[in-house]
Amino acid sequence: MEFTLLGQAFMGVGAVWVTVRVLDRNGALSATVPKPWDVLLGATMVGLLVGRLWAMVAGGTNPLTTPLDIIFIRGGVDTIGATLGALGAVAWWTRSSPAAMLDALAVPALAGLTGWHAGCLVTGSCAGTETTLPWAIETAGGVGRHPVELYAAIGFGLAAYALSRVRALPPGTVAGLALVAAAGVRAVTEPLRLHFGSGLLVPYLVGIGLGVIGLVVLPRLPDRRPVEEEPAEGE
Repeated sequence: MEFTLLGQAFMGVGAVWVTVRVLDRNGALSATVPKPWDVLLGATMVGLLVGRLWAMVAGGTNPLTTPLDIIFIRGGVDTIGATLGALGAVAWWTRSSPAAMLDALAVPALAGLTGWHAGCLVTGSCAGTETTLPWAIETAGGVGRHPVELYAAIGFGLAAYALSRVRALPPGTVAGLALVAAAGVRAVTEPLRLHFGSGLLVPYLVGIGLGVIGLVVLPRLPDRRPVEEEPAEGE
């Protein structure tokens, strides 16, 4: 048993923390969005837990009888389960003002995915399908393989940087673009993974579609945050 999965998780969480700090210092986070770090950290933890439990159950392991296996790397974390768990947590915590809050969370979330996938350097799980490219990772038997997790990390990082530079977009636009980018990166890199199968692209194609829908729907959602009353003159 080893704790390398926790190291990978710390890289993802650390990337989120650094990004939130930088954006906040540069004034890119709206002051009306409460505690984006708390929302992202909570969603990350929920996503990791759901994804880990999903992977255990899918692998035939009962988490009730082997609870310690939740924190030990055995079958990894199921990406789909983790995504659903994290999105569910974010949806709950941003329900009062989804468009503005999701915009504030989008870039840090992409940065977190960058750190998580780059964490393959800690777990030793960067390799994908065989390749003869000069930057291939050499595995047992001298076989070169695509560093597919690093491809994904680069894709998420570029998307995070690009979206951090945009300004004056309608509410919810950054969030929708972030979902399209995240699902697109996974869809492009999925065929290079060792476990690729015919049905594995479907969730990411659905994610792209949901991102496009978000571009249309999110700007139209009402803002239910309480409006702070301005003090009367002379007070």
